[in-house]
Formats: sequence, C-alpha cells, structure tokens
Amino acid sequence: MRKLRNTVVKYEVGPEKMEAIKKDSLAIANGTLNVEGGTMKTPGFLRCTVTAMVNGKAYRGLATAAFNPMQIEPTVENPSDFNSYWNNAKAELAAIPVDARMTLLPERCTENVNVYHVNLQNYKVGTRLYGILCVPKKEGKYPALLQVPGAGIRPYSGDIANAEKGVITFQIGIHGIPVDMDASVYNNLAAGALANYWNINLDDKDRYYYKRVYVGCVRANDFLTSLPQYDGKNLGVIGGSQGGALSIVTAALDSRVKFLASYYPALSDVTGYLKGRAGGWPHLFAKNNLSFNNTKEKINTAGYYDVVNFARQLKVPGIYTLGFNDETCPPTSMFAAYNVIGAPKELFIVPETGHWTFPEQREKLNAWIINKLE
Repeated sequence: MRKLRNTVVKYEVGPEKMEAIKKDSLAIANGTLNVEGGTMKTPGFLRCTVTAMVNGKAYRGLATAAFNPMQIEPTVENPSDFNSYWNNAKAELAAIPVDARMTLLPERCTENVNVYHVNLQNYKVGTRLYGILCVPKKEGKYPALLQVPGAGIRPYSGDIANAEKGVITFQIGIHGIPVDMDASVYNNLAAGALANYWNINLDDKDRYYYKRVYVGCVRANDFLTSLPQYDGKNLGVIGGSQGGALSIVTAALDSRVKFLASYYPALSDVTGYLKGRAGGWPHLFAKNNLSFNNTKEKINTAGYYDVVNFARQLKVPGIYTLGFNDETCPPTSMFAAYNVIGAPKELFIVPETGHWTFPEQREKLNAWIINKLE
C-alpha cells in the first residue's frame, strides 16, 4: 500500500452521529497519522472519520469502535396500549376482503417457476398493495417467504432463485402502486408526492404513513397463506434496512410467521437523538429535523411504530446482521432493538461494513431462512 506524503488530513472523533469530541486538520509528512480517540463511559460506539485531500479530491474513510454494545438500552417509550392498538388494527384489517388479483407475467416465467404481478386490497376498501409472486410450477405443497423492501420507491422483479429451490416467494412494495412500471414513474414519485414519505402524518398515530405499511405486511401474509400451493405451516419473512425493520414488525404482528431474517434494521430507537445519542433511520429527531418533528404528538406516534417495541414481542427464531460503520442505521439504534429480543436469536456482526453487506452475509441469512423453511 502506497503512503501519501505531505497530504492534508481532517479527522473527527466522537460518538456516532453526534458532535465530535476531538477534531483537527493538519498536513501529514510521512503518510501516517495516529489518532488518540479516547474512550466511552457508557455503552455505545465511538467513530473516527477521516478526510484526505489528494490531487484536489476528497477521500473519506471511517472506523467505529464498540463499547459494551450488548448493554445498550432503548430510549423509546413503550406505549401502555401498544399491543391493544395493533390488535385493533389487525382486527380492522381482517374485516376488509383481500380481493386478490393475479396477472401472469409470461416473459418472467421460467421452466420451473410461474411469476405473477399481484395486487391485494389493503387496510381500507379501495387501497391496494402490490408485489411479485413466484410459485414453483411442480404440483405440491411449499413453504412461503415474504420479502419486505428497503426504503425508497422502485419496481420489483421477484425472487425467482428461491422459488427454483421450492419456496413460494412474494416480494412486495409498500406504496400502493404497481411494481412493474417504468423506473421513471418511481423517480418522479420519489421526488414529488412521496418525497420523505416517512414524515407523512407523523403527528397522528392512526394516519401515519407506516400504518398502511405495517398492516400491509400482514395482508401480504393473508394472501400467501391462502394459496393452494402453501404447505400450511412454514412461513418466513426477510428484508434489509427498512425491510429489516419490517421483517421484525411482521414477525411480531403475525403469529403465522415462524422465522425471520433481518439486515441492519431501520426505524429502531428513533428517539435516541432526544437523549443525546444516535437514533435510527429515518433520523426523525436528529438535530436538523428537531424544529419540524420535536412535538409531543410526533414523539408519541414514534412509540407505536418503533422497531424496539415490536422486537420486545418476538416469539420466533431470527437471524440478524449488521456492521459498526453503518451511517444510515446507526449500530447504537440497532443494538437497542436487538438487545430486547427474548426469542431465539443469532447475530452475525461484520464490523467493517456500513449500510451494505458482503456476499457472505447475504448467503448466510438466505441459507439460514431457506433451511428453516424446508
């Protein structure tokens, strides 16, 4: 590795997502710099971020150290009526007909798998939920896997690979729009009507955007478990980031789910910022959002939707993976959720990863849940 000499370096050291406790800018003569970053007296993560100017271009890197992460406790309030609130929401959903509509997509089908664009009636009459269903063609009964999406607005192609292995897969969108349109449609929505959708109606727990999303995941399972090809007992859920959150939420809300796999779950301990530490994506109460979201009503709503409070309810085995350098879903927030899980759990930590995974992580979690479903 070539050392860069006479390079200007800026560095900051401090708890992740918080103000730096130490920072400096200096020229490095011999290409190396040792930074004394200190320690932490409370459980959490200390991060060093370095930016080097080379030939007029900035290069950035970071490293994060863990301090007793298994002792991190949540900051989010757990509403006293949390369970009754969601039981009522599920009861309301159950009263709405599923009204499933399936359209075969011949161009996506394979020799062994049929692929469908599906839309279902969601939590209110007239609202729809869309996804891509992949079903093995061979006659028989099969386990099912719900795949819940990361944040954003996009089309989906379905999980044919796992369907080829003998698993019914259903990859859903969350926005009530078809998932087989041209990419430009989603780009326009992301920049327009659905920009920052995670803030929509945050001041009202009954109208908050994620209510349609959370009950929609249960509705997706209503459909999956109704399929004649379903084996009647083996149902799993998997997702990353927002999908990592939704996999926990779905498994907590729906007793039909028997296994879950979650990559770096978002929406975890979002109130951390109000207590002087990192909170989870979408950073609702971060410093730059406080003037907009720091109200009693919005903080109250957050408690009903925070992954921490769903993680407390889990009763089925799950596997989880995360990295210490994640700047989107801070590890402090993810450990706050993981640490309250009382169900059987496995944690695959890859410290150097950020908001991304190595192939080994994908392979491990996919193999784990497919093996459980067989």
